[in-house]
Amino acid sequence: MAKGKFITIEGVEGVGKSTNIDAIKKYLDSKNIPFIVTREPGGTLLAEKIRELLLKIDDDSPVELCELLLVFAARAQHLEKVISPALANGDWVICDRFTDATYAYQGGGRGLDVSVIAELETMVQGSLRPDLTIILDLDPETGLSRAKNRGELDRFENEQKEFFEKVRAMYLNIAEQQPDRCAVIDAGNDIEQVSAAILSEITRRLSVES
Repeated sequence: MAKGKFITIEGVEGVGKSTNIDAIKKYLDSKNIPFIVTREPGGTLLAEKIRELLLKIDDDSPVELCELLLVFAARAQHLEKVISPALANGDWVICDRFTDATYAYQGGGRGLDVSVIAELETMVQGSLRPDLTIILDLDPETGLSRAKNRGELDRFENEQKEFFEKVRAMYLNIAEQQPDRCAVIDAGNDIEQVSAAILSEITRRLSVES
């Protein structure tokens, strides 16, 4: 059985990840490609509990290193319980954020040493990397405005614009360094244009029959 493809969707707050994941789901259904959709942090009962710890605003929020370790703890559980079995079963995995988000948020935004992140990446993932990463690029001010319209903000969404500018810069740097894996899509366009661009990248890069 052929191994499934692993697609991750990345970007700052408000870029439209959920809406575009729905478009990907419809596309894969139309091609009769089996898939699962999951998210990070989260994806399992335990990892979702860790997600709550990471996003909750309280008087004892995780310090930067604790935050990083919690992210990878959730990822280890997620990989073992959900992602790796699905890929081995031949299913495609569509994941709302993955390790690029850790480089962007904890490395770029928080300023943690990316070499430490890289060590944890190897420890937790081994050689596993996404087959395709879609980076939805958007001006942070526009993204934050969209996020605020969704309702109450979580601990990350409450960060200042400068934080998200660093996050965005790291995402773009990753894409520049790894063009074979990453595709940058302008999330400021109309949703139909954004979705069409994403599906075009999936078709072209993962050799999906049209």
